[in-house]
Amino acid sequence: MRKFRSLGAAVAVALATITGLTTAADASDEAAAAAAPVPVQLVSITDFHGYLRPPSPADGGTIAGADGKPVVVGGAAYLATHLKSIQAGQRNSIFFADGDSFAGWPFEVDAHGDEPTIEVLNALGVQFSSVGNHELDVSKSHLVDHMAKGKCFGRIGVDSCFTDSTGRQFHGADFDFQSANIVDAKGRTIVAPYTIRWVRGAGRWYPVGFIGLTVPDTPVNSTSYQPDLKALDPVASANAAAADLTRRGVKAIVLNMHEGGTDASATYDNCVSPTGPAIEIAKQVTPQIDAIVSGHWHAAFNCSLPDPAGNPRPVVEAANHGRLINEINLQLDSRTGEVLRDQTTSTNHAVTRTVTPDPKLQKIVDYWTAAGERRYAEPVATITADFTRTANAAGESTMGNLTADVHLWTARQNGPADLGLIATKPATGSTALRGDLLVANSNKPGDADGRVLLGESWESYGYGNPVLTVSLTGAQLDTVLEQQWQPQLDGTVKFAPLAVSANVAYAYDTRRPIGDRVNPADVKINGTALDPARTYRVAALAYTVIGADGYPAFKSATNPVRNASDHETFADYLRTHRALTPAPLTRVTPLG
Repeated sequence: MRKFRSLGAAVAVALATITGLTTAADASDEAAAAAAPVPVQLVSITDFHGYLRPPSPADGGTIAGADGKPVVVGGAAYLATHLKSIQAGQRNSIFFADGDSFAGWPFEVDAHGDEPTIEVLNALGVQFSSVGNHELDVSKSHLVDHMAKGKCFGRIGVDSCFTDSTGRQFHGADFDFQSANIVDAKGRTIVAPYTIRWVRGAGRWYPVGFIGLTVPDTPVNSTSYQPDLKALDPVASANAAAADLTRRGVKAIVLNMHEGGTDASATYDNCVSPTGPAIEIAKQVTPQIDAIVSGHWHAAFNCSLPDPAGNPRPVVEAANHGRLINEINLQLDSRTGEVLRDQTTSTNHAVTRTVTPDPKLQKIVDYWTAAGERRYAEPVATITADFTRTANAAGESTMGNLTADVHLWTARQNGPADLGLIATKPATGSTALRGDLLVANSNKPGDADGRVLLGESWESYGYGNPVLTVSLTGAQLDTVLEQQWQPQLDGTVKFAPLAVSANVAYAYDTRRPIGDRVNPADVKINGTALDPARTYRVAALAYTVIGADGYPAFKSATNPVRNASDHETFADYLRTHRALTPAPLTRVTPLG
């Protein structure tokens, strides 16, 4: 049975056949049309991170152009304009995200539970997304029930389900999420491993499969730390999903992989000596996969690399924060639905600000910017004196002690906890103490002497990390305290102090050798000396617990429980305690 491109063409051929007027030229034209490849445009962004407003230069507001000179880029309204231009006239255009779209760092999105980002992605027309590590920064349920389906939690309009720019309550994403390699405790994928989209051409429909993949360290990453989840091998997961799609008759397959790489090129639409996990995965995954879109590393590259069978396929990454859009153009064999690899093209487009920002998206951005300003000005507490990061000779500071208290308080909301710790000047990485809380009026809207605003709390502490409660023996905890002194390659010793909660006091002696400066008998928890054989429940940020702050003894911790994230729990602590006075700096005593 012959298939036709349109009803009109079918009628014409039928009439010609009935009247005996069909010619060889007619048949030739029809055969040529049927044999023409079917074009499919893939358009994607990655690592948007809630950057509704144009990012500042410090947040990547420029990118190196083809001539190596910086190009000013980013902003959701500009992104929308560029998308419309790229997709114009494309019948089979599929727009998707590669993950880390939300869990954004701008205050206006974080203060509204990343719901503004979902409104923007809905308005942009995202059709689906892989699960990035940051999509799991709260919990599996937060992703699949709240962000995807709009299920409310806590107080509506305060904790979740804020009113959006249209005056309606948050309803969740108009798109779905995929991950083939993140599973729950029973081994079940937490979302669908892949999705299928259908495209039209040559008088028929063709399926295109998109496999989602998530960076494997997501369950143990500091921000997405989810001890009830597990990551499967990415290559095996991708290959299994591709095999399943093939069994279902899907011949065109794309890997939408939230795992990253980089290359040596200084420009955004090039490929020079690519390296990284995404590149290694691309070398191994089945030749059934025709194109690979990556993310996570915030890099920009546009590569064509051979699959295991030696056939080239695109492997791309489109930077972050809405700075680039990747476009891959596939051509499908109209007879088989297979991708004609030799006709595939790929381009990274800069989201320049030389175009007119889309008015619909600009309205959404302006709405949430104003909402963020109002939220910033909400009072959460009062203070009688400054809380600062300025440390005394023992490494103590009022801001460090306050946040160690916050950790213990937070952990005790979910179960037993013996003490809280925070790295105030870690040997590696950066501290979560990002600012001071000052009595003096900042002259920002809503502020007054002694008043702490929600925005000020957000700016002074936290980088999107959950507080964990973990088990350490007294001996392990003593080792953690010893690791505050760390030898350097130049022969010096770096002091990386840990602040402790108010129920802890200890002494140290720098005259003693490194590794033997804290006597367990001089460590008192609730007035009782540290017992090397006892197990203690310790509250600290996940970044510290996984060893990223440079205290490797923390890696011995067991039985982790995830508590609230830093920004949110700090604000809750301030709201609960309301009036705060800095405690004296007497928790740590240097003996020499």
